[in-house]
Amino acid sequence: MRAFNLNTPDYEYPADNPPGYRRGHARVGEAIGSNRIGGTVYELPPGESAWPYHYEVGDEEWLIVLDGRVAVRTPEGEEELGPGDVVCFLEGPEGAHKMVNRADETAHVLMLSTRRWPAVAVYPDSRKVGVFGDDPGARIMARRESDVDYWDGER
Repeated sequence: MRAFNLNTPDYEYPADNPPGYRRGHARVGEAIGSNRIGGTVYELPPGESAWPYHYEVGDEEWLIVLDGRVAVRTPEGEEELGPGDVVCFLEGPEGAHKMVNRADETAHVLMLSTRRWPAVAVYPDSRKVGVFGDDPGARIMARRESDVDYWDGER
């Protein structure tokens, strides 16, 4: 059995994340050998967010606040969540979400999700679509307006 302690993770802080998105993460699902359910613990210093406003295509996510407070934006508006609060983001536009730590102390949250490959995320504010594969070479980010016809380039 593989175990992961939510109270003592080793957070990785990606060096290339821009200001406002400088957060740590620890992959729970990978650490315990999960294939169908993804889990990540995020450490959000004050003023930071984990990712831009987006929704998933084909996957559902849960956000569980472990400690601290986070403001969560959804299509319904923004709401502050605290320790023990759990919310679900359904797949599709109605499940769009973004969280940001507007408090003075660091917050920790656990995100759980179904895992389908490839993963597809839509970013309404920046009009992007991301396709993420298991293989790092299978990652594509494109603006929605770069859409081409299905038959483009075919003979």
